[in-house]
Amino acid sequence: MVHQLTTRAEGPDHAPVDGSDAAPDTTPTGSDTSHDPRTGEALGEVPCTSSAEVETVLSRAADAAPTLAVTSPAERAGWLRALADALEAPDTANRLVALADRETALGEVRLTGELARVAAQLRFYADVAQEGSWLRATVDHATATTRWLGRVQQPLGPVAVFGASNFPFAFGVLGNDTASALAAGCPVVAKAHPAHPLLSAELGRLATGALGEAGAPAGAFGLVAGFSAGATLVASLHTAAVAFTGSQQGGLALWQLANQRDVPVPVFAEMGTVNPVVLTAGGAARLAQVADGFVGSFTLGTGQFCTKPGLLLAPAGSNAAAAVGLALEAAAPRGWLLTDGIARAASAGVEELVAAGARVVAQVPMADGGWAAPATVLSVPAAALVRGSRLLEECFGPVALVAEYADADELRHVVGQLQGALAASVMTAGPDDPDTAAAVSLLAPLVGRVAVDDWPTGVAWTWAQQHGGPWPATTAPWATSVGAAALDRFTRPVAFQSVPDAALPAALRADNPWHLPRRVDGRLEVPS
Repeated sequence: MVHQLTTRAEGPDHAPVDGSDAAPDTTPTGSDTSHDPRTGEALGEVPCTSSAEVETVLSRAADAAPTLAVTSPAERAGWLRALADALEAPDTANRLVALADRETALGEVRLTGELARVAAQLRFYADVAQEGSWLRATVDHATATTRWLGRVQQPLGPVAVFGASNFPFAFGVLGNDTASALAAGCPVVAKAHPAHPLLSAELGRLATGALGEAGAPAGAFGLVAGFSAGATLVASLHTAAVAFTGSQQGGLALWQLANQRDVPVPVFAEMGTVNPVVLTAGGAARLAQVADGFVGSFTLGTGQFCTKPGLLLAPAGSNAAAAVGLALEAAAPRGWLLTDGIARAASAGVEELVAAGARVVAQVPMADGGWAAPATVLSVPAAALVRGSRLLEECFGPVALVAEYADADELRHVVGQLQGALAASVMTAGPDDPDTAAAVSLLAPLVGRVAVDDWPTGVAWTWAQQHGGPWPATTAPWATSVGAAALDRFTRPVAFQSVPDAALPAALRADNPWHLPRRVDGRLEVPS
């Protein structure tokens, strides 16, 4: 959502309705300033969009919405593939990667892979749109006791997309949310992220040009910038849904704003919390291997992954915290954090965890100069992990806790104290570990995805993927921001009763012009 490259923008939000990881811009220029995280140097500025200009962009999106809604999934798929091709044009790709590296310090190797991922995501959502089963087209012919009924998913309308700081391509203005909304037939108005405003602007220009050349209507995609623009996006009557990837503070602020409208709209905010890892009693025999993997996962991308494992629960007597500390010192990870705010919050978060009862086991400087914070492993007594404690709140960055549980009852109690999360892992002694099933069953109600003998920092864009989780990890626990089901967020079902064939949506007409799989009189029919 990448991680192999993965997910989203996370981190403390100082901008309450912006979703960004940087403090709101208060300079008289009214612009988002781009910075180099390696040095803090200002790289340039992107003018903020006024409220009137945001409404104009949204008005164009609203005008385009009816056209997108009746355009065939195959044609929309063509638009997405054209956008993917435009991103991967060699000169364009090289220029975008260099710009992204200057603004994020994530490294050209990582960013080259992430750009390839976003192009692949666009093509994947094109394939999902064209396959058509997400429309759930259903026809029940009239009988002696019932009327003719047809049911199909209909696009909601313009979607406001708030992208991520930590994945400027895969979860940025052209990431999963934008791709899945367009695939579902909804126009998108994206907000440029203040952690990479120059890249956001460049991607916006590329998208507008590529989609227009491919035949998409004007208004299918728009871009705005600035803190106030984010609030206007959510409050506007033109906006039909909001998709957000970021911190809990920012996501909840958007959710509250959307629910204060005269006509509330859904907010699909993917925020994340502390993703737990459970080491079984048998798995403790390979503690050194698990410790290495845990360090690699929680420091990947300098700890700026929403699926970062933040808490390792190990059997009593395993001395797991010391093993993880040694693994961290041996790994000596390097890198910078995306913004000054994230770096400061990571360092402050360690101090808060210590004040709440944790003890620093090992600490390694991540980088010299710029926006950096030390990678840190802390230990904590399992008894201190109680609901409402700072110990169970996310510390975004290369920071993780280790606790030891006495027995199955204490493990069950501790897991019961945790907030809903995006993902969890179980580390076992192997396929025959007798404790695996119980651990999986214990964690499944808490998260959107459970991995066994695998780490959660990796979100594939596939048909079976679930990238969401119970509140407060997301505002919509049944939804996913990655995978084929991501389209479901931006549609709603409408039933048509006794409607003449010529007046029906194309998906329900007798000749099935979009060649969709449909359920007719209870039986699934798949076109050859």
